[in-house]
Amino acid sequence: MAAYMPPGWPAGVHPPGSAEFEATAIAWLLDVVPPDYRLHGVLRRHPVALAAMARHHTAACVEGARQGYRSARTELGEALPPHAVDAVLDAYRTEGRRLAAAARAAELIERALRGETFTEKL
Repeated sequence: MAAYMPPGWPAGVHPPGSAEFEATAIAWLLDVVPPDYRLHGVLRRHPVALAAMARHHTAACVEGARQGYRSARTELGEALPPHAVDAVLDAYRTEGRRLAAAARAAELIERALRGETFTEKL
């Protein structure tokens, strides 16, 4: 029977308990944090720490995108034509959805690394 993966589980990360779960989780997490995080061996040796840092980082990115979206018209309204401001807002919406999904996925991976088992809710 295949392991249940909750909605938002990131593509490419194997299910918890599988032989490749930890390696694929580490690779995915390293892709969502700044590249310099790769310099810290402790994060590869202790993936729960990497997951916690990724959770904090992605949450901050989501908040930054929300703040940018809220202030885009006032910050850019005089410097850009209206259609460009609208395009910036579209970019914020697109990136906001991507960032929010990454934040949810980082949280799920952290929970799995901490030993939580996911079950389908009826």
